[in-house]
Amino acid sequence: MKQVVLPPPLKALLPAEIQSHCEGAFFKKNELVFQAGKKPVWMFYVVSGELILERTGLHGESVVLQRIRQGFISEASLKVPAYHCDALAMVDSIVIQIPVKALTQSLEHDPEFAGRWISMLNQEVRRLRLHLERLSMKSIRERIIHLIETEGQAGQYAAPSGLKTLAGELGVTHEALYRAVALLESEKVLRREHPYLILNR
Repeated sequence: MKQVVLPPPLKALLPAEIQSHCEGAFFKKNELVFQAGKKPVWMFYVVSGELILERTGLHGESVVLQRIRQGFISEASLKVPAYHCDALAMVDSIVIQIPVKALTQSLEHDPEFAGRWISMLNQEVRRLRLHLERLSMKSIRERIIHLIETEGQAGQYAAPSGLKTLAGELGVTHEALYRAVALLESEKVLRREHPYLILNR
């Protein structure tokens, strides 16, 4: 998939000279997008689907560091010699690949673009702070409700890849998450309408 039409947010962010070097790519479910230890060549922007960054924990479990359904993934890899984690497509996904070398050069020589990039990173920092706040909560119940309220839209949170994958993002086992969701459903706090978790108002 070579020819690509950039989504409006990306077109508004990137200078024209970078846009001409972008490429589209399609990744199938469970396909590796990039691997820890490899040299970053592309910056990835998710158009549709779902990508995660993951690392293996101390006990061999998968730890989800970032989950993206639309937007950049792996911004921290822009100026490092190697990726620090793996990126995996959780469902069939379409992404825009932006060459790291051209992106770095533009950031160094285009102050207006650098300003737009910093604003985008600030939004990501706010999202990560919410993620850390959620992980600090003791109960799974609190984490679920916080996730829906902060990451969802109008009380609805889409989890197209299922609860097992969502458990990694919440830092709990999938068994514990299933039990917590079932309890919240029995209490009429939320309901499930695939792929959504919906808070009852």
